[in-house]
Amino acid sequence: MAPIAALAATLSAMPATAQLAPVPPASTVVVSKVGDAPTRLPPAYPMPYLDPSAAALKTVMDRVLGYIEREAPIGMVDARGAAVELNRLHPGAVFKPGFGLTTYEWGVTYSGALLAGEVTGDRRYTRYAADRVNFVADVAARYRTTRAKADATPVRNMLAPDRLDDSGAMSAALIKLQRAGLANRNVRPQIDVYLDWIANRQFRMPDGTLARQRPLPVTLWLDDLYMSVPGLAQMGALTGDRRYYDDAVRQILQFSQRMFVADNGLYMHSWVEGMDPHPAFHWGRANGWAVVAMVELLDVLPADHPGRPAVLAQLKAHIAGLAKVQSGTGLWHQLLDRPDSYLETSASAMYAYAMARAINRGWIDRRAYAPVALLAWQGVSTKVSAAGEVEDVCVGTGVGFDPAFYYFRPRHVRAAHGYGPVLLAGAEVITMLRGGGPIEGGNGQGVIFR
Repeated sequence: MAPIAALAATLSAMPATAQLAPVPPASTVVVSKVGDAPTRLPPAYPMPYLDPSAAALKTVMDRVLGYIEREAPIGMVDARGAAVELNRLHPGAVFKPGFGLTTYEWGVTYSGALLAGEVTGDRRYTRYAADRVNFVADVAARYRTTRAKADATPVRNMLAPDRLDDSGAMSAALIKLQRAGLANRNVRPQIDVYLDWIANRQFRMPDGTLARQRPLPVTLWLDDLYMSVPGLAQMGALTGDRRYYDDAVRQILQFSQRMFVADNGLYMHSWVEGMDPHPAFHWGRANGWAVVAMVELLDVLPADHPGRPAVLAQLKAHIAGLAKVQSGTGLWHQLLDRPDSYLETSASAMYAYAMARAINRGWIDRRAYAPVALLAWQGVSTKVSAAGEVEDVCVGTGVGFDPAFYYFRPRHVRAAHGYGPVLLAGAEVITMLRGGGPIEGGNGQGVIFR
């Protein structure tokens, strides 16, 4: 085989690592008049652009809800697949097959469903979250009553959490349900278990910064801002105990001091004590966890808290950096500053949510950022299949110190990280549009908000 042909064959067999927007073909529409007639030619947008109706958004969200209702069922079964009642639970019982009802990804999904129900008034979303949260709390309570060994049950991460992934996202969802008056009697004790891990037992640096001991000793993972801060912030709102707010603010500011790259307005994915220099790989979803953690903290942080101005300033700096690297499709790349890496959906949905919420709360300029948030949603909407699957979502990812690690992380509709962010984004963009949609365009004008 000729060298060029061999190279072509090799490249065609490799998995796609980039989703660069196709260059639109030159228009072939006949223009019979000179002047500005060519400027009136319709653009070939690869995503919805000028139809930002709340009804259109909810149609996409409803497809997601239908999918996760089917794929995350309630119930316990034995090894043969036979139903097991709660009062007869034994360590060999497992959840019905589907997405994990107690994982951090599904904690985000519960939060997204609660917000979607609140914004749209559609109780199906609210019931989805409430039914599953109350069910898993009942399962955990039953196993506690029987004194089952945690590792032998399907709710080890509820009975004996031993990492932030076990605790943070789920605790935030449970507390939101508790504050909304939708929780049963077993939810509140589970909240205490989660918060005990975050506040008292997770490894920390001497200054109180939450850290992991892998893959190297004293490693900060940017993901951990979401795996801690929303739970801490919600616990502050639930109990009125300001030490939870103080801890949440501490995490935002101390992570940012070490990991935020001010020159481009983006966070590096990891930081290792003693490493010099720190490889700055700006992974999309980790930046999503960070920006969502900040808006969720500011949502409940008392106006007089001394750390509020600094957190707000950090949020603004991060959003400005993110806006600069948005692709023309509305989506963001797996490595944010590397446009030859693939376009990734979960991070893009997180940015749409965080920006829209910041706009709705008056924290950032609506005129500057509403077009960014709306375009983000329009891009995300193209990644929701007719069946409600969220496509092009990066699978769970550790930290790496070379680009190949991030470029070649697989994408899959069963990567659970995309479903909650899509619901969060859709709900918050609907709220943003209720504040006034874009003004009508004309003669080549783009999407502009007042």
